[in-house]
Amino acid sequence: MAKCSIQDFSPRTEEALAYYVYLLVDPRDGKIFYVGKGKGDRVFAHLRCALTSTTETDKLDIIRSIVNAGMDVRYYIARHGMKEDEAFLVESVLIDLLTFSDFASVANISNIQAGHHQFDRGIKTAEELDALYNGGELATTDFVDKIMTININGTYGLNNELRPNIYEATRKYWKLSPERAKLVQYVLSEYRGVVRAIFVPQSWSKSESRWMFDGYEITAENNPEIYHRYINKSVPKVRGMANPIRYFNV
Repeated sequence: MAKCSIQDFSPRTEEALAYYVYLLVDPRDGKIFYVGKGKGDRVFAHLRCALTSTTETDKLDIIRSIVNAGMDVRYYIARHGMKEDEAFLVESVLIDLLTFSDFASVANISNIQAGHHQFDRGIKTAEELDALYNGGELATTDFVDKIMTININGTYGLNNELRPNIYEATRKYWKLSPERAKLVQYVLSEYRGVVRAIFVPQSWSKSESRWMFDGYEITAENNPEIYHRYINKSVPKVRGMANPIRYFNV
């Protein structure tokens, strides 16, 4: 692949592109490592950030390693000439597709976010879809572990850079009791009344007057028992409940 000779688009090209969805490819293995959307020179902005900042992310580290090897990131425009909402949808579909485990041979996606609404509208097997819409309801007695539920209706939003995925929407920033939080085994991410993700909080830290956790996600592969115990099931409702944080067995 020839070296990319441009680092910005001409005004005429920008006008024709409108909103577009782009792919960043590692020339060393030919794998896509980032999918994004934008307009103007957005596709080139990651290289500039990698070379001028000390921020460490998977994406920026890959770019730096490519440059240090004396090579260039490959840029591809997957679709252009779109409105913003169209680009948003195309980006989401591509990220869902390329982060799906069965397609690891063609991609090594470093995006911090999965496709928008991947957990409810992304790629799923027929069995997973049935479980999503027919998961059943949890009774209070079904919470046999030390559980915190966090309602993320207000934090899981489209185009939210602070909370670009369900993990970031769940883990920060909350007013809560750190003493109780540190006893919790699992954090259930509740979106529109249904458990959409499960996390193990490994540590809690304070940011000003609010708390956040660092941890990892429970999946059907790493903990099938807990995953199937809670995922896609409705959380018991409490009339007039305003606090997004609830505890069970804590």
